[in-house]
Amino acid sequence: MTAESTHFIKNAPTDTFTSYAAVGDSFTEGVGDPGPDGTFVGWADRLAVLLDDRVPEHSFRYANLAVRGKLLDQIVADQVPRAKELAPDLVTFAAGGNDIIRPGTDPDEVAERFERAVADLASAVGTVVVTTGFDTRGVALLKHLRGKIATYNGHVRAVADRYGCPVLDLWSLKSVQDRRAWDDDRLHLSAEGHTRVALRAAQALGLEVPADPEQPWPPLPPRGTLEERRDDIHWAREHLVPWIGRRLRGESSGDHVAAKRPDLMPL
Repeated sequence: MTAESTHFIKNAPTDTFTSYAAVGDSFTEGVGDPGPDGTFVGWADRLAVLLDDRVPEHSFRYANLAVRGKLLDQIVADQVPRAKELAPDLVTFAAGGNDIIRPGTDPDEVAERFERAVADLASAVGTVVVTTGFDTRGVALLKHLRGKIATYNGHVRAVADRYGCPVLDLWSLKSVQDRRAWDDDRLHLSAEGHTRVALRAAQALGLEVPADPEQPWPPLPPRGTLEERRDDIHWAREHLVPWIGRRLRGESSGDHVAAKRPDLMPL
């Protein structure tokens, strides 16, 4: 592990986890990483597999409470009480991203609500892992929010220090700056992107991982301006316009969607 990533494990626990509940939005649900049955897989499911490999057969249990499109207060109201009820050894808490990208939101105020949720979780479960936002320098739709996200990330790290939480720091995960780490909608990770985040999450817990999340990508063939413009037009028509439409109608992609794994169950 490089010197750059050592801060990921400064609060890392050393015991073995036998139960894990994932809390969050589309990122944690696994949108962009469909499985063979159509259900999303995602980094949290992939982390669960890595954790399961470390304990005796059938003794590990996993729940994924995350639902796409949810804001911080919705996650706190719907998922945090269930996570506390399940009382697992480990909770990953990735929330606030959908709030931060909304116009007019204050990252300082969102962080205050985030901290109250972390305090609540930390009082009832084992280890709580918190997650920063990605560096959006290469995301056309979100590039202008980079400073706002960085401010929120600073708060997340401070909260982690106060409550002894390991930090899954996505801002410094350089490999996800490659466009192949992202789904066609450019807002959600691809299967490979989710895999790299799962490996980084395992590192945040001080675990040895089977591959380096920062492993270089294979070279890409050069792309012409016309090809890039064609891709941009397709993306705007298929993804950007529907996303804006949902916002204008006050709808969410998570409306009528239930948690894919609401109970702690063996893998």
